[in-house]
Amino acid sequence: MRTKLFFSEAFRSLSGNISTTVAATLTVLIGMFLLGMFIALGSWVLSWSDQVEGQLEVRVFFEQDATPNQINRVGDQLVALPQAESIAFVSSADALDRMEQEFPELVANLSSNPLPDAFEIKPGSASDVEVIAAALEPVPPGVESVTFPREVTERVREVASVIEFVFLAAAVILLIASTILIANTIRLSIFARRREIEVMKLVGASNWFVRGPFMLEGLICGLLGSISAIVLLFLGREFALPKLIPPAIGGDSGVSAWSFELVALIILGVGLLLGAAGAGITLRRFLRV
Repeated sequence: MRTKLFFSEAFRSLSGNISTTVAATLTVLIGMFLLGMFIALGSWVLSWSDQVEGQLEVRVFFEQDATPNQINRVGDQLVALPQAESIAFVSSADALDRMEQEFPELVANLSSNPLPDAFEIKPGSASDVEVIAAALEPVPPGVESVTFPREVTERVREVASVIEFVFLAAAVILLIASTILIANTIRLSIFARRREIEVMKLVGASNWFVRGPFMLEGLICGLLGSISAIVLLFLGREFALPKLIPPAIGGDSGVSAWSFELVALIILGVGLLLGAAGAGITLRRFLRV
């Protein structure tokens, strides 16, 4: 009975302030729609950066006349580095076999093997690439060169940092704007029903009995806005996204955004939290019961 009363009071208040209710719901819709896009884009870019980081490696090339002792000493030095996730020794013969498989036209007329022995070191993260390379300076005896993709490493780190900052900043701004507008919607309802609230208190209504319909109003605004945003995101994914993204980008490349189901659950949860937060802020500051 009390739940039915809460819902009837909440819907009566929302329909009585229809313009503000629509504005609050649309704000939540826009905010959650943009939040969903940021989550999808941000998770895709982070997945891409993780894949690129997984392909980064430091290569230690030895001189043609490097001795086994020199190679072993460098190997022991690399094993002692905590930043090295994996270390693989590639002999000159293995390097030539790999070259024959990938670029047979380049090795078709070779009279001898010009490729040196080498170590291939995969770092734990992109920031560890430079640490591993710096650990081999000055170059140990028998080593000809130490190489790593410096520009790619720096670009990956920069892109990941920018995406994280933009995502967090945009999400915070959208959440604050949505919360404030929902709070204003609840405040108008309180002002319009302040005499009714006074009567309810005089006849012995508890604080939570008075607060219930207002909390429900905020949750309804958040729920409607979130569901509408999820529907728009679904339509965009099914109809607009295939026309905007080439198959080469959306294909099976190992790079993917978070699943739509997970993004929808996040949006729904955040929308409900926004509604509850907006109502809670208003009730705390403007409802004196």
